[in-house]
Formats: sequence, structure tokens, C-alpha cells
Amino acid sequence: MCSEGTFSFYRQNAVDYAARNRTLPIRRLDAFLSALPAGASIIELGCGGGQDSVYMLSQGFEVTPTDGSAELAAKAEALLGRPVQVMRFDELDAEDAFDGTWAEASLLHVPRTELPGVLERIRRALKPGGILHATFKAGDAEGHDGFGRYYNYLSAELLSDMLGGSGWHQIVISETDGTGYDRKPTRWLAMRAQK
Repeated sequence: MCSEGTFSFYRQNAVDYAARNRTLPIRRLDAFLSALPAGASIIELGCGGGQDSVYMLSQGFEVTPTDGSAELAAKAEALLGRPVQVMRFDELDAEDAFDGTWAEASLLHVPRTELPGVLERIRRALKPGGILHATFKAGDAEGHDGFGRYYNYLSAELLSDMLGGSGWHQIVISETDGTGYDRKPTRWLAMRAQK
């Protein structure tokens, strides 16, 4: 799953990472939530400090927040006032349990060779017609950033092929420019697909 350098970064920097000045991806959140039934059940994979879960809960959705870092999960729990499950992506074993999966800037840490298996776990966890949202840093070759975190750096074509070859439908991928935690210019892929 994620490299040890990636987990080490989030363990050691949980306080600063959770408290950073982060703008919520409101447009993506609202687009995702509008595709779901009112009060739908959502699993958030890689909830970080918990801010996205706070927003989804405020909109009346049932949210199960998860994170692979126990330290970040503790920070999210403090913000949310509810338990956050410590879970790596390859530990997801639910079946037909959720209407939606929110994975904002989290699946980008899954090694390319392991991503199809994780996507299949997510597909199994969704109810029929369920929606997956995820964002990735775009690129041509996997690698690490200046903090030692691993990224799969996918192209839109490769991501589309992975999703299309594993039973996903209604696949939409968009590209935008932005930044990340490192404040460096970043090309982002945002994808949505349906089970």
C-alpha cells in the first residue's frame, strides 16, 4: 500500500497538516453530493483533518470518515466529535454498503500496481449505482515529493483505462491547475465514476 515515507510524513506532521489553512473544495463537494440521494451514506477515504466530512455532515449526509494515519484520525475525531476509523485502503472490505465514496487527494498515494485492486474494493463497497469521487496529481511517472510522500502521478488516459477496465460507468475526468500542501503549482485530475 502507501510507502513508509508517506505514512511517516502523516504520523510526524499530523498536527500541522490537520490545522493547515485549507480551502474546502466546495464545487467538487456540492457536485458529488448533488449526485447522491438526500441523506445518502458516504465513506470518506483519507479524511485528513476531517474538514470535508464536517461539510458533508452539515448537508445532512451520513458519513463514515476513515484515514490510514492514527494521528490524523485522532485530529479528525477531535474536529468531528465522532469516531474516525483507522483504515488503509486495502483494508476496505464492505459490500454494497455506501451510496458514495469521497477520496479527495488520498488515492494518489496508492502505488500504480495496487490501484486497480483498491478501485475494485471501493466498487464492491458501493451500492449499485453508487458514486466515486477522487482527485489525483497528474503526471507521467510515479515518484515522491519533497516531503518523501509517494504519488502515482496518473495521466487522464491511464486513469480512464483503469476505471473502464474494472466495471465503472459514467466516467468523467477533468483537469485543473492548483497547488498542494507543498504550495507548488500542480496539475490535478478530478474524476467521478458510477458503479
